[in-house]
Amino acid sequence: MTHVVHPPQEAIGTLPRQNAGSTGGAGGADRRAPDHGAPGRLHRVPRPRTHWTTAYLRRVVAADAVAILAATSLAYVFRFGAVSTSAWEGALLLLGVPALWFGALYVNRAYESRFMGLGSEEYGRVGRASTAVLALLATASWAFQLEIARGYVLLALPVGTVLLLVLRYLTRQHLHAQRERGLHTQSLLVAGHHEGVLATVRQVRRARYHGMVVIGVCLPDAHGGRRGGEASVLTQLAEMDVPVLGTLADVSEVSLRHGVDAVAILPTAETDAAFLRHLGWELEDTHADLFVAPTVTEVVGPRVAIRPVCGLPLLHLERPELTGSRRIAKQTVDRVAAAVAIALLSPGLLAIALAVKLDSRGPVLFRQERIGLEGRTFGMLKFRSMVVDAEARLRELAGSSEGNAVLFKMKHDPRVTRVGRFLRRYSLDELPQLFNVLVGQMSLVGPRPPLAREVAVYEHDARRKLLVKPGLTGLWQINGRSDLDWEESLRLDLRYVENWSFAYDFMILWKTVGAVLRSRGAY
Repeated sequence: MTHVVHPPQEAIGTLPRQNAGSTGGAGGADRRAPDHGAPGRLHRVPRPRTHWTTAYLRRVVAADAVAILAATSLAYVFRFGAVSTSAWEGALLLLGVPALWFGALYVNRAYESRFMGLGSEEYGRVGRASTAVLALLATASWAFQLEIARGYVLLALPVGTVLLLVLRYLTRQHLHAQRERGLHTQSLLVAGHHEGVLATVRQVRRARYHGMVVIGVCLPDAHGGRRGGEASVLTQLAEMDVPVLGTLADVSEVSLRHGVDAVAILPTAETDAAFLRHLGWELEDTHADLFVAPTVTEVVGPRVAIRPVCGLPLLHLERPELTGSRRIAKQTVDRVAAAVAIALLSPGLLAIALAVKLDSRGPVLFRQERIGLEGRTFGMLKFRSMVVDAEARLRELAGSSEGNAVLFKMKHDPRVTRVGRFLRRYSLDELPQLFNVLVGQMSLVGPRPPLAREVAVYEHDARRKLLVKPGLTGLWQINGRSDLDWEESLRLDLRYVENWSFAYDFMILWKTVGAVLRSRGAY
């Protein structure tokens, strides 16, 4: 998935490439002051001899070896059984193919640290490497008239690819679990204007599994912030124990003094091409990575491409796909998937309905008017999780809201029933919305369906959410649910509207499973 901190775009042609790698925390290496005899250059800082990425890479290589050797051995036994083969054929199938597979993984850069541990790129490179092995074997068999058993190839490669992906996923999950406990982290210095810096710090803290820990920030004026908005940002940073370590002009010196692993630069008037060029020079001999957030942070994925314009590498932003054949395809997939899900989950739906009916008086389903595509209203269905007079009692609880400026939320809402509390914890009360998806009122993935009173206070930007159907799940579901403030919830919904794709939907659906099981922000 995409985040506030992004790697530098190729469009910044003057920015030198940073060394790939990082340490496990700040202050671990001996830092030296800049060499004033060579302006803009720093004394070379040696890399640490040991690093958590080295151990992680070893685990990945070991997992790949298990997957490849298991798949090739299984295919060999299954294809030949007790039938003896020639020595050269046995060596080719049991040693040559695994060696070729490892070579393909290496050539496809499946072992580079920047591609491992996060995102889908790692899995894509594994898939391309396996496809390359198949193509090479087919080409060699045809060109040299080798009699490579097709049954062996057709079993070894699919099984091996699946094992590679599964073991890499499990290795990654182990890493993420360790990072949630504060292990294997990287120190991050964030530089930019007040509001952007605060948003980045919050995002980094939410995504702890990325392993980034903000050790401080650099602002345009480290001792300023006398205006209301800037003072509020400084107060919030102080409450999160994130110190202001200097100004934008101090970024390189601060990063060296604190031995940071990464520096994130947010777009400002001061952080122009010349600033980035000199900062890149000053950091290129250190182990610190340099990240640059483009001004189009919320527009990611296939909509952004680098195009040459008059000899300049410029970012081309394509229009979001809100209409057309892909939207029709999305609606078709939604309805078919909802029908299949309803059929498979019908015993569970009946069991939940019975539990709701026996727990408290009132109907099993709760129907609430929500605002959908292009502002049209529809009745959203949920299993009833509150007492029957919950809406009437809302006014007396308004002062106890723990939600954001627009949404009412309360962690220990007295209106929630015993069964309802369990249903809400694991989002089981949302399952009847599959029927809303089936009739075309909702989508499986989309923005959160708003209430009419929420839409009434929407500003212009927020109304863009209504350009797509609301979803049963979405970015808000996998990023904290009720723990999100209004600005963050809106930002996530707009990000989805701007960057919708089938791959994006699949990623959100996959992550929804983990979010529901963790039940973070569910109340």
